[in-house]
Amino acid sequence: MFFSDPLLFAFCMVETGAALFLLVYFIITLSDLECDYLNAQQCCSTLNTYVIPKMVGHLAMTVLLILHGHWVLFLTALPTACWIIYEYIKVPPGNPGVYDPTEIHNRGQLKKHMRHSLIHLGYNLLAFFMYLYCMIISILKDNPIKQRDDEIQTDF
Repeated sequence: MFFSDPLLFAFCMVETGAALFLLVYFIITLSDLECDYLNAQQCCSTLNTYVIPKMVGHLAMTVLLILHGHWVLFLTALPTACWIIYEYIKVPPGNPGVYDPTEIHNRGQLKKHMRHSLIHLGYNLLAFFMYLYCMIISILKDNPIKQRDDEIQTDF
Protein backbone atom coordinates (compact mmCIF):
# COMPACT_ATOMS: atom_id res chain seq x y z
CA MET A 1 0.00 0.00 0.00
CA PHE A 2 1.28 3.41 -0.96
CA PHE A 3 -1.11 5.65 0.93
CA SER A 4 -3.42 5.45 3.89
CA ASP A 5 -7.08 4.96 2.99
CA PRO A 6 -8.16 8.55 3.71
CA LEU A 7 -5.34 9.85 1.52
CA LEU A 8 -6.24 7.40 -1.26
CA PHE A 9 -9.88 8.47 -1.22
CA ALA A 10 -8.85 12.13 -1.12
CA PHE A 11 -6.75 11.51 -4.25
CA CYS A 12 -9.73 9.78 -5.89
CA MET A 13 -11.96 12.72 -4.98
CA VAL A 14 -9.48 15.21 -6.44
CA GLU A 15 -9.19 13.15 -9.63
CA THR A 16 -12.95 12.82 -10.08
CA GLY A 17 -13.41 16.51 -9.24
CA ALA A 18 -10.87 17.44 -11.92
CA ALA A 19 -12.61 15.10 -14.34
CA LEU A 20 -15.95 16.75 -13.51
CA PHE A 21 -14.57 20.19 -14.33
CA LEU A 22 -12.96 18.84 -17.48
CA LEU A 23 -16.14 17.13 -18.64
CA VAL A 24 -18.19 20.27 -18.04
CA TYR A 25 -15.64 22.08 -20.21
CA PHE A 26 -16.03 19.35 -22.87
CA ILE A 27 -19.82 19.75 -22.84
CA ILE A 28 -19.62 23.54 -23.05
CA THR A 29 -17.11 23.37 -25.91
CA LEU A 30 -19.15 20.79 -27.82
CA SER A 31 -22.33 22.83 -27.37
CA ASP A 32 -20.46 25.92 -28.62
CA LEU A 33 -19.46 23.92 -31.68
CA GLU A 34 -23.05 22.82 -32.15
CA CYS A 35 -24.24 26.45 -32.04
CA ASP A 36 -21.42 27.53 -34.42
CA TYR A 37 -19.67 29.73 -31.88
CA LEU A 38 -16.44 27.77 -32.50
CA ASN A 39 -15.06 26.23 -35.64
CA ALA A 40 -14.42 22.49 -35.70
CA GLN A 41 -10.62 22.80 -35.90
CA GLN A 42 -10.40 25.00 -32.80
CA CYS A 43 -12.86 22.88 -30.82
CA CYS A 44 -11.26 19.53 -31.62
CA SER A 45 -7.70 20.71 -31.03
CA THR A 46 -8.57 22.01 -27.56
CA LEU A 47 -10.52 18.88 -26.63
CA ASN A 48 -7.84 16.49 -27.91
CA THR A 49 -5.24 18.07 -25.63
CA TYR A 50 -7.22 16.96 -22.57
CA VAL A 51 -8.01 13.38 -23.63
CA ILE A 52 -4.69 11.85 -22.51
CA PRO A 53 -4.59 13.62 -19.09
CA LYS A 54 -8.15 12.44 -18.46
CA MET A 55 -7.17 8.89 -19.39
CA VAL A 56 -3.97 8.90 -17.31
CA GLY A 57 -5.74 10.29 -14.25
CA HIS A 58 -8.52 7.72 -14.36
CA LEU A 59 -6.12 4.85 -15.01
CA ALA A 60 -3.87 5.93 -12.12
CA MET A 61 -6.88 6.04 -9.82
CA THR A 62 -8.02 2.59 -11.00
CA VAL A 63 -4.56 1.08 -10.47
CA LEU A 64 -4.29 2.61 -6.99
CA LEU A 65 -7.68 1.18 -6.05
CA ILE A 66 -6.63 -2.33 -7.07
CA LEU A 67 -3.24 -2.03 -5.33
CA HIS A 68 -4.92 -1.00 -2.09
CA GLY A 69 -7.36 -3.91 -2.28
CA HIS A 70 -10.61 -1.98 -2.73
CA TRP A 71 -12.18 -4.51 -5.08
CA VAL A 72 -15.69 -3.08 -5.21
CA LEU A 73 -14.45 0.42 -6.00
CA PHE A 74 -12.04 -1.03 -8.55
CA LEU A 75 -14.88 -2.89 -10.25
CA THR A 76 -16.94 0.30 -10.41
CA ALA A 77 -14.04 2.22 -11.98
CA LEU A 78 -12.97 -0.52 -14.38
CA PRO A 79 -15.73 -0.15 -17.04
CA THR A 80 -15.04 3.56 -17.38
CA ALA A 81 -11.30 2.92 -17.65
CA CYS A 82 -11.91 0.30 -20.32
CA TRP A 83 -14.21 2.65 -22.21
CA ILE A 84 -11.66 5.49 -22.15
CA ILE A 85 -8.93 3.15 -23.42
CA TYR A 86 -11.25 1.73 -26.11
CA GLU A 87 -12.23 5.23 -27.24
CA TYR A 88 -8.56 6.19 -27.54
CA ILE A 89 -7.48 2.96 -29.28
CA LYS A 90 -10.26 3.01 -31.89
CA VAL A 91 -9.00 6.31 -33.36
CA PRO A 92 -7.96 5.56 -36.96
CA PRO A 93 -4.34 6.25 -37.88
CA GLY A 94 -3.93 9.69 -39.37
CA ASN A 95 -6.66 11.30 -37.28
CA PRO A 96 -5.52 14.05 -34.89
CA GLY A 97 -7.21 12.41 -31.92
CA VAL A 98 -10.52 11.25 -30.51
CA TYR A 99 -12.17 14.44 -31.76
CA ASP A 100 -11.63 14.75 -35.51
CA PRO A 101 -12.55 18.14 -37.01
CA THR A 102 -13.31 16.72 -40.45
CA GLU A 103 -15.74 14.09 -39.19
CA ILE A 104 -17.31 15.72 -36.16
CA HIS A 105 -20.30 17.05 -38.13
CA ASN A 106 -20.70 13.83 -40.15
CA ARG A 107 -22.67 10.75 -39.07
CA GLY A 108 -23.84 12.26 -35.80
CA GLN A 109 -20.37 12.35 -34.26
CA LEU A 110 -21.12 15.57 -32.38
CA LYS A 111 -24.20 14.07 -30.71
CA LYS A 112 -22.26 10.90 -29.91
CA HIS A 113 -19.44 12.83 -28.26
CA MET A 114 -21.95 14.94 -26.35
CA ARG A 115 -23.79 11.82 -25.13
CA HIS A 116 -20.55 10.12 -24.06
CA SER A 117 -19.45 13.24 -22.19
CA LEU A 118 -22.79 13.44 -20.36
CA ILE A 119 -22.67 9.76 -19.39
CA HIS A 120 -19.10 10.13 -18.18
CA LEU A 121 -20.11 13.25 -16.26
CA GLY A 122 -22.91 11.34 -14.52
CA TYR A 123 -20.53 8.52 -13.59
CA ASN A 124 -17.96 10.95 -12.17
CA LEU A 125 -20.62 12.76 -10.18
CA LEU A 126 -21.72 9.51 -8.55
CA ALA A 127 -18.10 8.42 -8.06
CA PHE A 128 -17.21 11.73 -6.38
CA PHE A 129 -19.84 11.22 -3.68
CA MET A 130 -18.94 7.55 -3.37
CA TYR A 131 -15.29 8.44 -2.70
CA LEU A 132 -16.37 11.20 -0.33
CA TYR A 133 -18.41 8.67 1.66
CA CYS A 134 -15.51 6.19 1.69
CA MET A 135 -13.11 8.89 2.84
CA ILE A 136 -15.38 9.92 5.71
CA ILE A 137 -15.85 6.29 6.76
CA SER A 138 -12.10 5.62 6.63
CA ILE A 139 -11.38 8.73 8.70
CA LEU A 140 -13.95 7.72 11.31
CA LYS A 141 -12.80 4.11 11.34
CA ASP A 142 -10.64 4.84 14.37
CA ASN A 143 -12.65 6.65 16.97
CA PRO A 144 -11.03 10.08 17.31
CA ILE A 145 -12.83 10.79 20.60
CA LYS A 146 -11.94 8.09 23.08
CA GLN A 147 -14.71 7.25 25.48
CA ARG A 148 -14.24 5.97 29.00
CA ASP A 149 -17.15 4.99 31.17
CA ASP A 150 -19.68 6.91 29.05
CA GLU A 151 -17.69 10.11 29.36
CA ILE A 152 -16.24 11.93 26.40
CA GLN A 153 -12.65 12.96 26.74
CA THR A 154 -11.73 16.19 25.07
CA ASP A 155 -7.97 16.01 25.51
CA PHE A 156 -6.24 14.65 22.46
